[in-house]
Amino acid sequence: MTAATYRSMSIASPGDALQMAIEEQRDPGPQQVRVAVKACGVCRSDAEFVTGRWPGIAYPVTPGHEIAGVIEAVGDAVESWQVGDRVAIGWSGGYCEHCPRCRRGDFMFCQQNWVTGASFPGGFAQKVIALRTALARIPDELSFVDAAPLACAGVTTFNSLRQAGAGPGDVVAILGLGGLGHLGVQFAAKMGYRTVAIARGQDKADLAYQLGAHHYIDSTAQSVAPELQKLGGARVVLATAANVDAMSATVDGLSNHGELVVLAVAPESLHVTPVQLIASSTTVHGHASGVGQDIEDAMNFADLQGIRPIVETMPLADAAQGYQRMMNNKARFRVVLTAD
Repeated sequence: MTAATYRSMSIASPGDALQMAIEEQRDPGPQQVRVAVKACGVCRSDAEFVTGRWPGIAYPVTPGHEIAGVIEAVGDAVESWQVGDRVAIGWSGGYCEHCPRCRRGDFMFCQQNWVTGASFPGGFAQKVIALRTALARIPDELSFVDAAPLACAGVTTFNSLRQAGAGPGDVVAILGLGGLGHLGVQFAAKMGYRTVAIARGQDKADLAYQLGAHHYIDSTAQSVAPELQKLGGARVVLATAANVDAMSATVDGLSNHGELVVLAVAPESLHVTPVQLIASSTTVHGHASGVGQDIEDAMNFADLQGIRPIVETMPLADAAQGYQRMMNNKARFRVVLTAD
């Protein structure tokens, strides 16, 4: 391997295993930078690209949208970023700034729909080329390994909480204690909410309290909705567990004007009746992750409040094993690939 090449872990066709490939290094184009990847989290959403469920994806593909690294080359017309900057890149691969949605400031839903690891090669590699609008600046005190999961799992929970309707002291419940949920509990507690963790099994209670939860509900031993109502009802339930029955079971636990915010991807339909929504003026809606500035906000808040992901690190060459650990729910709580 020469200095003009680098290693990636790629999928040749849908359903194939991740295999190492040697890629030709290229210079960034206008509005782009080249980043030397230091760490990349493995997200369950990577399965959308690996299995071929994501529409319009072209193979081979290099997954990975929880990237942390260092800029090593800058293209033309790139301002405010320079070689040596520590940056993170998440699900959003940037935005065009010109479409009607961007002109209204709705950058996450840019009509170009650029997705890291699908629209262009992602972070299961030693190098990535990224648009300047995808970049977030990593605080000096945050390690690359800690920053990587915050670029997706972190910003998704942080951004959804700060945009929800809860105020200080309100009851906010986090459904699930996985890769998103364990960060959601930390963010909710540090934001000043009366934080409830909901998970399966009493064995997770100690962890929930260590992460900052004020209450724990074991959904295998307790009815979730009545337990939430005993606390006055949840102003927000953040659904991070990909189980539609568990999500649906929280609706009757919402307070008046409460929100069920769906973050986890699941193929089945939720079970919610119009009467449930009308009786308390509750809402059910989804939330996408966030763009570069949102990631930067999430990392800065995490750094300020001492919030950190719980991760397992593995070398890039073991990406296939790390991916399977995430998909089989064996990881605690995020696998992070290190490229060095």
